[in-house]
Amino acid sequence: MEAPVGRAARSGPSAQRAVTVLALRQTWRGALVVTALAATMSAVAVSAHHSTVKEPSDAAALSALAGNPAIRTLFGEPLALWDAGGFAVWRTGTVLAVLFSVWGLLAATRITRGEEDSGRWDVLLAGRVPVTTVVVRHIAVPVAAVLLAGAAAFVGLVAAGADAGGAAVHGAGLALCGVFFVAVGAFASQVFAARSSASGAAVAVLGIGMLLKMVGDGVAGLGWLRWLSPFGMAALTRPYDGDRPEPLVVLAVVCLLPLACAVIVAGRRDVHGGLLPPPSGRAARTLLLGSVRAFAVRRLLRPLTAWSVGIGVYYLLIGVLALSMTDFLTANPRFADLAARAGFTGLGTVRGYVATLFALLAVPAGAFVAVRFSALAHDESARRLTLLLARPLTRTRLLTAEITAVLGGAVLLTTVTGLATWAGTAVVGADLGLLAALSGAWNVLPVVLLCLGTSVLALGWAPRAVAFAGCAPAAGGFLLKVFADTSSWPAWVGWLSPFTHLAAVPGTSVDWPAALLMAAVAVLATAVGAVGYRSRDLRG
Repeated sequence: MEAPVGRAARSGPSAQRAVTVLALRQTWRGALVVTALAATMSAVAVSAHHSTVKEPSDAAALSALAGNPAIRTLFGEPLALWDAGGFAVWRTGTVLAVLFSVWGLLAATRITRGEEDSGRWDVLLAGRVPVTTVVVRHIAVPVAAVLLAGAAAFVGLVAAGADAGGAAVHGAGLALCGVFFVAVGAFASQVFAARSSASGAAVAVLGIGMLLKMVGDGVAGLGWLRWLSPFGMAALTRPYDGDRPEPLVVLAVVCLLPLACAVIVAGRRDVHGGLLPPPSGRAARTLLLGSVRAFAVRRLLRPLTAWSVGIGVYYLLIGVLALSMTDFLTANPRFADLAARAGFTGLGTVRGYVATLFALLAVPAGAFVAVRFSALAHDESARRLTLLLARPLTRTRLLTAEITAVLGGAVLLTTVTGLATWAGTAVVGADLGLLAALSGAWNVLPVVLLCLGTSVLALGWAPRAVAFAGCAPAAGGFLLKVFADTSSWPAWVGWLSPFTHLAAVPGTSVDWPAALLMAAVAVLATAVGAVGYRSRDLRG
């Protein structure tokens, strides 16, 4: 019976290609979005330089503004702001690095540990392709995606007129940040036996890396901390201000360590298991299992805690830095004007400063809502809801419980953010009351409601697009406003963004008509989504 052996040998490369195609099918949509954003944001930032920095004196003034420790901590070290490419790197570099990293680690955990947990790898791993090859192929695809996104950032900069040398260094730094966190996500997926634990561990590494960079940027004596962070090493390449390749070499070598560990551990663990075995022998935890509403709250608690801690710490830092930055701008009104032209308006007072940064809170808060409904869609496709819905329980009741829990979580998340900001300003004696801080944080809830509405709408009619649709009002609306403001687009284009209608609270009063209109649109989208969810078949 030699034929089967020969056939098996010949089918090896074909089977491995099939595994690669499988991973590609699971990631191409997200990879396309990240690549498009990298190119577009880079090109728009270069174009914005021409309207923001019109004279050499403007660049010097902007450099002095950004040299303030508060600005350096929040937005990174400014380099070569007289150059359009250097300005674009400062405006978009940190945002794109975090975008690449978050997408990379979540994609890695989803298509490895997530697919294995759901049982979709059972038949695959029973075939001719060994588990290490499956893992390697599923790592290679997101790695290639972030490398392509880095190349897209290079193309966007060069196409808009920036120098190719600095663009190449910047694009390589962004790509290697993404590669590192793909590797971290893949390694965590082999260590932990649950996707949530793997994703949580990888996100914790990302948060620590970002914190090290921020401290290294803001405190001159601790600049060495940036060598301990992939974001910091990417910044140390100094695009358009020396173009140093050494940090790229170090970062590339660092990326190999979690990649190698992921492959090694993959061959030493059991299927559906991890390097660290799950806890056993503990008593059953039945808290919040008495009703469908309580169960929705139980599912929400751990991710809500993680999101609240991460966002709260960031806004605590914003509060601590409030007085330092506003004092600087008050003494230098010319810098405040340049900051406004760079996209940072209202920074001259404590209330205006926190109002500007509170508007950004809509993006992570909206992403939190979208991720929660995406998890519900994933639980459905993984058949975790089948037995639950086989009971005398309507889908409307299940969806209502989820909506109530997620909405309550969003309110709590914004409340924690407001409290953290107030606490930070109180530490330094800045003039910001508790109610003012809370009102500024709560002001973004209409945009969050839009994210909830579009998430439910997608859950009912396009379950595979829940995460993308849910993030569109916040992340997409913010990008739309930035592009409309910096590219001289027609006024009606910017009007489509919810951020255009978001008042600068607590600097001004709430725009109640706009807020109520956004809430009404969210309720309508939720109702239409609920109809679709109730009438469609279960995914599985």
